[in-house]
Amino acid sequence: MKEDTEKKRFVKKVKRKIPWIEHIIENYEDALDLNILNQEVSVRSRNINLCIYCRGGRNLCGKPLCPIMLKLRSYLKVRDNIRRESLEGSSPPAVFVGRYGYPNVQVGPLIPPIMGDTEVYDHPERWIDMSIEEIIDIRLQLIRGRFPVNVKKMNHSNKNLEATREMALSSKPVDAEVEFTKPPGSRILLDDEVQPMGPSAPINKILVSSVKVNPIIERVYYDYDLKASEALMKLFTNSIPVSSMQRVLSVGALGIGIERRMVPTRWSITAVDSTISRRLRDEIVKRNPLINEYRVYESDLLGNRFIAIMIPEKWQYEFIEVWYPGTAWNQDQSMIAIGGDYEPYWGRTTYAEIGGCYYAARLATTEHLEKEGRQAATLIVREAYPEYILPLGVWVVREGVRKAYRNKPLKFNTLEEALNYASSRLKVKSTYWMGESKLLREIIKQKRITDYITRTP
Repeated sequence: MKEDTEKKRFVKKVKRKIPWIEHIIENYEDALDLNILNQEVSVRSRNINLCIYCRGGRNLCGKPLCPIMLKLRSYLKVRDNIRRESLEGSSPPAVFVGRYGYPNVQVGPLIPPIMGDTEVYDHPERWIDMSIEEIIDIRLQLIRGRFPVNVKKMNHSNKNLEATREMALSSKPVDAEVEFTKPPGSRILLDDEVQPMGPSAPINKILVSSVKVNPIIERVYYDYDLKASEALMKLFTNSIPVSSMQRVLSVGALGIGIERRMVPTRWSITAVDSTISRRLRDEIVKRNPLINEYRVYESDLLGNRFIAIMIPEKWQYEFIEVWYPGTAWNQDQSMIAIGGDYEPYWGRTTYAEIGGCYYAARLATTEHLEKEGRQAATLIVREAYPEYILPLGVWVVREGVRKAYRNKPLKFNTLEEALNYASSRLKVKSTYWMGESKLLREIIKQKRITDYITRTP
């Protein structure tokens, strides 16, 4: 009884602390999974002086391409088309909800100076065959308009807000005309959770046309009695892309009517990955029979390698990242950075320290096991190489792991064989990532009755 009371208090505390997502928190497990408000991360480069001497020409940071020059080239391609106080273009559709100053945040559409089919500009699921340069090119063409909104007091008489929400609900590119109060600047947003985007400017007025809403999205939008988590699962089971679900949640279009809130884009990405993977894990995957063998899946994406090791045990999950020197989040030129997070059968009690990538890979894993009708313990190792020169967003992990599961796995009779093969496909020494793995320690230390049965030759 005392434990139940403490859990209820914890749920109330989390709801007060993160009101932007309170309509998704239904129970104690939800509160644990989404308690992320105080988990912000900031990154500073310790080698900034290298740029002064290099200036993009000497590769002193060790990266094959200079990130600054890459961004500059992309910006120069669109500079002449955006340095004005008005813009016409077709939004993919895409919107951005900021997080600084919450609950008073900056909201607005993302629009390129291009008319026509721009859907690929905000559809990460279609980027796996593109290069980093191509992705940066299309993303930095998206001009970010912004206007202030209090997410707890969404004013339906705010025409800019209504136009932005209408745009977010569209399943096809939306023709838009925007008047800025001043021309967009040259500052570019890069974040490992959110896809890159171009310069921004304050908005005076937005006009949109040619909006086409997916009937499934329209039904959950107008269902004011449907909880946000239920709405997300309904969209998921109807094959709505994750990127679309994140956008719809972000503009406050899901949940019980009076509880709806706009959700900062960075947070909505993790909320969708976390919510769907938790529901799949607890309601489906844990009820499935175990796989019959040890498996190793593999894929490469944009300078990242993903190795997924599935073990015929009840659900456990771990995601480990290895960042080589000179990569997006490891500026050190001599040391490899490694870290990870783990959850046992009953789940975690804290938010994953490595952030949204953990939940993105968990979504890809629960998706795969749900489709196959199986259950397994899964260890995923991501190696990020120097070719991964810029943070492109958490979608890289989700799509990279999905790509691995689409490939045919290699199957083994023992855990030792599977680990030996996985080690041969990774560059970092196995002692590092195996030593980091809590999942392997848990499985290896378990003794079973079959371990004591004498095997016949």
